[in-house]
Amino acid sequence: MSETPDAPKRRCQRPGCTGVYEDMGEGELYCDTCGLAPVVSPEGLIGSAPTGRSVARGGLLPGSSSIPSSRTSAPSSRSSSQSSQSSSRSSHSVRSQSSRRSVSGRLSRSLSHGVGSGRQVSVSVRSSPSRTVGSVRARMGVGLVTVPDVPRADPGTVVLPNPEVPERKRFCSISDCGAPVGRTRGDRAGRTEGFCTKCGNPYSFVPKLRKGDMVHGQYEIVGCLAHGGLGWIYLAVDRAVSDRWVVLKGLLDTGDQDAMAAAISERRFLAEIEHNNIVRIYNFVEHLDRRTGSRDGYIVMEYVGGKSLKELANARRTSEGRRDPLPVEQACAYGIEALEALGHLHSRNLLYCDFKVDNAIQQDNQLKLIDLGAVRRMDDDDSPIYGTVGYQAPEVAEHGPSVASDLYSVARTLAVLTFDFQGYTNVFVDSLPEPSNVEAFQRFESFYRFLVRATDPDPHRRFASAAEMSEQLTGVLREVVALQTGRPRPSVSTLLGPELRVVDTELLAATRGDTSTLGGRKASSPLYWLRRGGRAWASAVVNGTTVGEGDGTKGQDGAESGDATAEPGAANGANGANGSGGTGRGATPGTPAASAVPPGAAGQGAVPAAFAGAHPDGGPAPGTPAPTPLSPQGAGTPVPLAAPEGLGAPSQQGRVAGRHGAYVGTPAHVRLPGRPPPPPGGPVGGHGSTGPRLVPLEASTAALSLPVPRVDTSDPNAGFLAGMMTSAPAEVLAALRDAPVQSVERRLRELRARLELATQEGRRAAERALVDLEAEHSDDWRVVWYRGVVGLVSGDWESAAVAFDAIYDAFPGEPAPKLALAICAEVLGQLDNAAEYYRLVWSTDPSYVSAAFGLARVRLSVGQRQGAVQTLESVPEASIHFTAARVAAIRARLRERSPEEHLLVDLHASALQIVRLRDIGLDERRGEELTTEVLGRALDWVLAGRNGAPGGPHRQGPTSGLLLGCRLEEEALRAGLERSYRKLARLALTGAERIELVEQANRFRPRTWV
Repeated sequence: MSETPDAPKRRCQRPGCTGVYEDMGEGELYCDTCGLAPVVSPEGLIGSAPTGRSVARGGLLPGSSSIPSSRTSAPSSRSSSQSSQSSSRSSHSVRSQSSRRSVSGRLSRSLSHGVGSGRQVSVSVRSSPSRTVGSVRARMGVGLVTVPDVPRADPGTVVLPNPEVPERKRFCSISDCGAPVGRTRGDRAGRTEGFCTKCGNPYSFVPKLRKGDMVHGQYEIVGCLAHGGLGWIYLAVDRAVSDRWVVLKGLLDTGDQDAMAAAISERRFLAEIEHNNIVRIYNFVEHLDRRTGSRDGYIVMEYVGGKSLKELANARRTSEGRRDPLPVEQACAYGIEALEALGHLHSRNLLYCDFKVDNAIQQDNQLKLIDLGAVRRMDDDDSPIYGTVGYQAPEVAEHGPSVASDLYSVARTLAVLTFDFQGYTNVFVDSLPEPSNVEAFQRFESFYRFLVRATDPDPHRRFASAAEMSEQLTGVLREVVALQTGRPRPSVSTLLGPELRVVDTELLAATRGDTSTLGGRKASSPLYWLRRGGRAWASAVVNGTTVGEGDGTKGQDGAESGDATAEPGAANGANGANGSGGTGRGATPGTPAASAVPPGAAGQGAVPAAFAGAHPDGGPAPGTPAPTPLSPQGAGTPVPLAAPEGLGAPSQQGRVAGRHGAYVGTPAHVRLPGRPPPPPGGPVGGHGSTGPRLVPLEASTAALSLPVPRVDTSDPNAGFLAGMMTSAPAEVLAALRDAPVQSVERRLRELRARLELATQEGRRAAERALVDLEAEHSDDWRVVWYRGVVGLVSGDWESAAVAFDAIYDAFPGEPAPKLALAICAEVLGQLDNAAEYYRLVWSTDPSYVSAAFGLARVRLSVGQRQGAVQTLESVPEASIHFTAARVAAIRARLRERSPEEHLLVDLHASALQIVRLRDIGLDERRGEELTTEVLGRALDWVLAGRNGAPGGPHRQGPTSGLLLGCRLEEEALRAGLERSYRKLARLALTGAERIELVEQANRFRPRTWV
C-alpha cells in the first residue's frame, strides 16, 4: 500500500545520504537518492545491506553500506595481536567509547564509587598459546539446545524464472565513479546494458550464461540463483562428478579490476579450505564471453540448499505482523557454529571480513558460511577491504580488519537476530541499545555482557580468539538453557578451578533451651535452679522463702498451673496453695507478679532483677511462655505487646489455652524481645520479623573458599607449582623461596598463602604484594580477581564488587565471578542482587553448592521461607553437602514458626526427611536433635488448636498419621520429646550438658502417677 501524499517520509538510514524513502508499492521502501531499501523495515524485517568496499579519501561507493576509510593508502590487515599495537583508543567516536556499558551491572551501578565515577575496572584477557581451535561439533547447539532442521530445498525450484537486477541496485562498477546507471527516464525504461553517462565505462546486468551452456566442458548451467555484490550466481550440474549440484559465481563486470581480484582471491585462498561450516570450493574455471570475446573467470563451489539467517529471522512473525526475534538460545547456537568456522580460517592466517545474516545458511542441522569473496590474508596490506555497515567494526576503516573485527561482526549478527535492532546501521552503528529497552538483555544479563565485550570499541578488550569467544558463548548458552528449562547445565571451566570448600552450611543458629514454646513446664529440681541462679535462688525456690511456689493445683481462674494475670495480692500461702501470682513474701508491694516470673517458672512470684532475662538475647528463656504485662494500675488488664522497633508485630495476642497451662503471647513475641534489627545495608545475619535467626556470612572465609585461577601452563613456574606437596600457608611460603624464577604465578601463589595465614601481618603483606602486581600487570585478569579476594578479606567490599564485576564483564560465561558478586552483594546488604547472582550460579551448575546455601540464606532473610526450602532440597544426593542441606531445610521449615500457622504439611515433610536421612546414615545425635525440633513444634501446634488440621482449625481429636512414630496428640508428642531428650542425654559429652538434657526431658514428659 502506497504512502499518502501527506504522510511524513522517513530519512535514508545510510550515513551521508540526504534522501528519503518512497513507497514503491506493497510496502517496499527505497531511497529516492541512493536507491537502497531500509536495512530494517518498519515491520522489523531485516533487509539486505550490500557488501561494500572501504575506499580511500573518505569516499563511499553508491549502493554500498561499508564504512568509509580516512586513509589514502590501502588498509593494513593484521592479526589481533598485531592490530592491537597499532590501533589507537583515541580514534573511536565518543558514542562508541561511552556505550561499552550503556547501563552498568546490577551490583556495580548501585555502588557509591562504581561505574560512572572513574572507578570502573575492565581487563584485557591474555591470549593462551596452549589453546587450539575448537573441534567441529557433530550437531548444532552443542547438545544443549535443539535447533529445528532446515531441509535442503530442491535446487530446481530456486532458479529465478526471469533474472534481472532491479533498477535501484544498478550502479557503475568503477569504484571511483559508482554513479546510478540503467535507470528509467520519463517513458523510456532503464537499460540493462550500456555505458555510464558519468565515466563512460560499459555496464551489463544481463546474465552471461544461459540455460544449457556447458562451462569448461563439465558444468551444465541450469539457471540463475541470485545477483550478489560480485555478479550473477548460477546453478549448474557437474556432469563429470556424479551429476552433483554446484554453484558458479561470476563477475559483474570484468572491467573492474578490484572485482576480478576479489574472485581470484577466492581461488587462491579457499580451494584448500575444508571445514564442515564453510562452503567448499571445488574449482576455478574460465569461459568465453560471446558478447565481448573475453574469457571470464568463475568459481565453482558447493551448492548449499537451505535458508540464510536473514530468511530464518524474517520468517518469524508476531500476531501483529512484526518480526519475532529468534530465541536467544537458538541465536547462540548459530554463533557457536559461526565461530567454529572463523576459528578455522584464523588458524590458517585468513580473515573472513564480512560476516552477517546474509552470509550464513542453515542446511539440515548445520550452518555454513558462504560468499567468501571478502576473505583475505592477515598480512595482506594491498587488497581492498569489503564489509557491511552495521556489522563491520569501527576501527576497520582506519586500521584494517583483524581477528577482533571478525569476532565483532559475529556479536553484531547475534544482536540483530535476538531483538528488533532498529537503527543498527546509523544510530547504533557502533553501539548497543540500553539494556532497559531490550527484553533479551533484561532477562539474560550474561548475554548482554557477552555482546558488550565482543563489540567493545577498543579491540584490545574484545575476545582474543574465536575459540575463547566460543567458549564464553557456550557458557552463556548453558546459563540461558538452564534458566529456560530448570535443568542445570554444568561444565568444567578452563580458567578457574572448582570452589575449594563450602563454609556456610550452618544457616540457622543452634537452638538453646526448649524446642517447644508452649509445652514446657516449670522445673522443680533444685539442681536446675542451682545452675540457673545460684544457691540463693535455688533455696528460695525450694523453701519458698522469697517467692510463692505454686504447685500446679487450680488457681482462681481454674488453670492448672497458675495464671500470671491474676490480681496482685491473691492468695499465695507459704506453700503456694492456689497462689497464682501474688506478690509473695519479700516482694515489693504493688509490683505485678507476672512481670517478675523467673525463667521457666510460671506462677512464681518476684525474683531478683539479675535473673529476669535468662535468654542470651534478653527476654524469656527459651521454652518459657511469654507473660502478658499488666496495666499500670495493676488491675489485671493485659497491656498490648509492642514489637521492637523495626520488627513485625506479634501475630496474635492473648492466651492460648493448653491442657496443662494457660500460655500467653505468641512465638513471635518470645523470639523478639530486646534484640535490635540488623543495620540497614549490613550483612545478612541475626533475625528479623520475616524469618528465623541466621548465622551471618563470614566474608573473609567465603572469599578464601572461592575458586582459584588455574595455573597458566606457559608460566616458568607452572611445573614447580604443580609439584608442591603442601597446602599449609606457612609451608607454602617456605617452599616458594625455592622457586626457579620470580614469575606472576609464583607471586600470586605467595599472595594467597599470606591471606590464608589469617593474621593482620599476613593480610598487610598480601595487600602490598597486590599493589606491586597491579603496577606491573594491571590488565591481567588474575590480578583483578585477587583484588576482589583481598577486598573481601580486608573488608573493602565495594572495591571487591567492582573487581569481580570486571571479571564478569570479561568472562560472562563463567559461574565463579557471579558467585563472587553474590557474596559481595550479600555483605553489602543488596539482597535482591545477591539472590539473583546466587540463582544464576545454582541454576546452571550444581557443583557450586555455596550458591545454594547463599540463595537459601538470602531468601530466609527476606521471608521467603518456602523458596529457601526448595533451594536447599534441590542439592543433589550425590553432593557431599546433601545431608547438611536437608538438615538446614528441616530447620528452615519450622524454626520460629507461629503455632497458629498451618504447620501440618511442613511437619510431615520434615519428619519424612529425617527418616530418609537416617536411612542414609545420619548420626544419632543430629537425628535426635532434629526430632526434638519437629516434635516440639508439633506440640506447640497441637496446644494452639491444630490450625489447618482435617476437620477444622481447632479440631481436638486425633489427627490421622504418625509423626516420627508419635500420634499427633499431646500425650504422645510429650512422650516422644522425653524419649529423644533422654537419648541425647546419653550421648552428651559433658556432665552439665547431660543434666540439662535430663531436665528438659522432665519438663516435657507427660503427667503420670509415678
